[in-house]
Amino acid sequence: MTETVGEKAAFRKVALVLPLAHAAAIVCLGALTVLTLPPFSFLILAPATYGALFVILRGLRPFRAAVTGWAFGLGYFAGGIFWIAESFFVDADRFGLLAIPAVAGLSALLAFFPALASFVFAVLARSRLSEGLAGPLLFATCWTAAEWLRGHVLTGFPWNLSGYALVEYEPLRQPAAWIGSYGLGFLFVFLVVLPAHLIANRTNIRPTGIVLTLGFAASLWGAGQTRLWLGIEEPTNITVRIVQGNVPQQDKWRPELREETVSRYIDLSSQGDVPDIVLWPETAYPGFLDEVEADRQRIMRALPQSSILMTGVPDRVASGANTLYFNTVQAYDTKGRSLGGYAKHKLVPFGEYVPFREWLPFERLTKSLGDFTPGPGPRTLALPGIPFVGIAICYEIIFPGHVVDDAIRPDWIFNATNDAWFGTSIGPEQHMAAARMRAVEEGLPVLRAANTGISAVIDARGRVLASLGLEQTGVLDLLLPPALPRTLYARFGDWTLLPLVLACWFLFVGLRVIPSLTMRFFSHLERRLT
Repeated sequence: MTETVGEKAAFRKVALVLPLAHAAAIVCLGALTVLTLPPFSFLILAPATYGALFVILRGLRPFRAAVTGWAFGLGYFAGGIFWIAESFFVDADRFGLLAIPAVAGLSALLAFFPALASFVFAVLARSRLSEGLAGPLLFATCWTAAEWLRGHVLTGFPWNLSGYALVEYEPLRQPAAWIGSYGLGFLFVFLVVLPAHLIANRTNIRPTGIVLTLGFAASLWGAGQTRLWLGIEEPTNITVRIVQGNVPQQDKWRPELREETVSRYIDLSSQGDVPDIVLWPETAYPGFLDEVEADRQRIMRALPQSSILMTGVPDRVASGANTLYFNTVQAYDTKGRSLGGYAKHKLVPFGEYVPFREWLPFERLTKSLGDFTPGPGPRTLALPGIPFVGIAICYEIIFPGHVVDDAIRPDWIFNATNDAWFGTSIGPEQHMAAARMRAVEEGLPVLRAANTGISAVIDARGRVLASLGLEQTGVLDLLLPPALPRTLYARFGDWTLLPLVLACWFLFVGLRVIPSLTMRFFSHLERRLT
């Protein structure tokens, strides 16, 4: 029987709808995975989302696997960074129409990293390399490699790493002190895809494999709990005041509101008892403070005599015929004299500078005299009377292994930030989660001063000792938490990831394969000799 023209057209429509429906389902699966991350941290969803992707990819050819991984990544990033759109509405007349295209475009670009992971997994899964528990290991290895690349390619963007799903679970985040966030993500992804693997291969899985897996998960929890139990350090005798001025972003640089902004920070800083250190957020002072002697004197007269002020301020330096602009944190003594400073070295594309400005006809989201210039890199400040301090400005805190000076280890980290761009969205809470992971990785307390929140005091095990929520005005007064001894990750950085992956492959695959290969070798040798 021959098909009519109408039947052929109907068949083509069905053939088109089915792949589109499949792609939409994968995008939704990726978006659902965002709920495993802070501020939601619904771990129960992880085996369903990552597990479903793992099972789907196993049966696909490499190209289709890459497309599937890209669709998953599109949902993952669009759902996880949609809050970036809020920054475009701070100056809605100029940038409002670009909000959705910008978020969609960035999500589409970032989705190529899950696509790469899926492609490599599909290629290798077609061999015997993925048999047994090697399948989940292979998936976790590919996923982690893609996340590491995402954190390093071009300027890098290691936002919402898979391991951050464990931030809210105190014992489970502690292994980051040894293996970092990338290593923690590797273990997390491996463990959450195992249930799907066991269900899909229930006839081929040996009980020893299940026992080994459960023991591995229990040991991960036990190792983290042990780190929590080992020693309770006393806080230092250094008092710190973190000031959250809560100045709306659209008001921050208005000349007629400048006096109100400065007065607000002075009033909050000078109340109550005398602190040793006063911390203001990123660009808290709306101008070039080094150039305004009267304001420096006014600020320091209002502060207690024993205080050191550390504040975020823009800075500019003449360089020949040009002027260089920097986003900095500067420290001042009680007489308004500069004690040193730090210039941000990880700048936000299109927020603080326009990449490839010669070819890209785009404006920065922030009005200013010129693009910021990156600083030389992490630096430890030695200030009189207080422990050594490392500084990370704004999103510099999201980069594992790149927040402190390796040559001179600080005793604490000051994270000055301005998340007012993102309102009350989930963006500031995700940013806060990254700061907590840096504290665990480095074994250092992180003190976070944010213009509109979230300001916080985080100890060296990632616990939040005190915080001010979004759009609150106030101060945090606390003793500076102590530093822990240098962690394994602080010593070796991401190099700890390689032995971790190799050890897992040996544990779950090598112990099963090596005896078999050894028996085959001796059997072959025996036949040759006889």
